[in-house]
Amino acid sequence: MKVLQFTTIMMCLSAILFTQEEQTEVTEPVFGWANRLSGTLNLTQASFDNWAQGGENSMAWQLNINGTFDYNQDKYKWSNSTKIAYGESKIGSNDAIKSIDELKLESVYSYKFGIPVNPYLSLTGETQMMPGYQYGDSIDIRISNFLDPGYFTQGIGAGIEPTKEIKTRLGFALKETVADVFVSYTDDPGTEKIEKIRIEPGIESVTDLTAKISENIMFTSKLELFSNVKRFDEIDVKWDNIFLAEVSPYIDVNFNVKLFYDKDITKKRQLKQALSLGLTYNFL
Repeated sequence: MKVLQFTTIMMCLSAILFTQEEQTEVTEPVFGWANRLSGTLNLTQASFDNWAQGGENSMAWQLNINGTFDYNQDKYKWSNSTKIAYGESKIGSNDAIKSIDELKLESVYSYKFGIPVNPYLSLTGETQMMPGYQYGDSIDIRISNFLDPGYFTQGIGAGIEPTKEIKTRLGFALKETVADVFVSYTDDPGTEKIEKIRIEPGIESVTDLTAKISENIMFTSKLELFSNVKRFDEIDVKWDNIFLAEVSPYIDVNFNVKLFYDKDITKKRQLKQALSLGLTYNFL
């Protein structure tokens, strides 16, 4: 509950601090497709030759691809988004290791009744692209792979967009966790059978915030909460925050903080932070 209270408070503060005032002018809705696809490549390299102070040669790279594909009509809206992130790092003579690996797809269909709150259907899928390892001094142990585990969520409920910057939805959801080899993500220790899929009915809440802090700084935040109907006191949390500062049309600074909590995986919260400077290109 402390995690839920913390994330909810921070999300509200973000909305208060960064959301722009609503425009008083009434603008005509734009129908049809509105697509955006951008990619960012970040590179870091250091080399030492006869350097008295010491140091290890190093190289790291990271590729980020983010896209939104929205189809808007008078009576419905179909919103799709994708997030792909992958990177590796190499220090000295060691082999290159994975530093980030994420693949996430989301699709939301909303029907418009002409009222602030409208029904929706949603589908979300999330996994990784390459094998994951727990690195040791003498041996590396593989602990995950593509769709091993994989996370899928189907939702139905009602959503609202009070401003152009904020949209939120709340409803009933089915969450499936699938695995093949690494069944620790799905197996129920209370049974003799080894389960390769875990299905959880529950309640989901998803809130998206997009705010332009200044002319060249954009803040986006996505807060996802899920509670199993059998364990309402245990809430899964995914909170992804990105600050994007545009230095020039092709160079930007990206600061990403992601908080993740799922008691079925670990009893402690997980936190990931990345700061990068790199080349960016808008395909759409």
